[in-house]
Amino acid sequence: MSPDTTPAPFEQLTIEAGPYTYDALAAGPADGEFVLLLHGWPEFADSWSAVLTALGAAGYRAVAVDQRGYSPRARPPRTADYAVLELAADALAFAASQGAGRFHLVAHDWGGMVAWALAAAHPERLRSLTVLATPHPEALSRAAAQDPDQHHRLDYVRFFRQADGAAERALLADGAARLRAAYGGRVAEELVAANVRRLTEPGALTATLNWYRAPREAVSVPAGRIAVPTLFLWGSEDVALGRVAAESTGEWVDGPYRFEALAGASHWLPEEVPDALVPRILHHLGRYT
Repeated sequence: MSPDTTPAPFEQLTIEAGPYTYDALAAGPADGEFVLLLHGWPEFADSWSAVLTALGAAGYRAVAVDQRGYSPRARPPRTADYAVLELAADALAFAASQGAGRFHLVAHDWGGMVAWALAAAHPERLRSLTVLATPHPEALSRAAAQDPDQHHRLDYVRFFRQADGAAERALLADGAARLRAAYGGRVAEELVAANVRRLTEPGALTATLNWYRAPREAVSVPAGRIAVPTLFLWGSEDVALGRVAAESTGEWVDGPYRFEALAGASHWLPEEVPDALVPRILHHLGRYT
């Protein structure tokens, strides 16, 4: 991670997990209760800047990682290497590398897909789960099959899954105009510019799109029922993930569960409405420390 894209208050970490090396940002005391933050597409660890600051100030040890495909030294060439079970194993390895047995998991967008899968398979590792924007994969899959609105909202996913390079060419054409437009004007211009700069590195965009290409079907992610205490926050103006899937997510959670729809917020919750997120996340974590 280059210094010009790293917020000054954060520690820069290098995490070794398996054969790969990951860049990460950290805040808070080394002996604080561990919180792992997983970003989405097309974001990096610094999408969590405001949340990291707040968690660190509250005494947690918060770490956000540039995940597989995003860290330059963690870009395996095979699409299959980006399967959700591989990504969930990465997340467990990130926590283990910091000496964390049980930990809090906070995730957004594709990071949320990874988080649901991890929580279902390894509830014993989590103190709590917080997911932003992303419904439970089974709720999303059912909504995509039964709700025409949600089906069409995922047209971009079907486009990204094509392995012929068309998505990469379209996203990077005209100075990456389409990639920049993906943020919908809801993310600060300087952060968008930093993201685009990193995603135009050779191989970077393809590696991140492999997250979409690895599943057998567009939203086919293995995630069972959730026993972990869960907070799910969703923006009412999310253009990709609609209300039907969001409101039905609770049907897949057996543990303590809270769902809140944030009126007027879009998909980009960590960057757009951190002031709304932080008190809700801190309250949730505080109940399960």
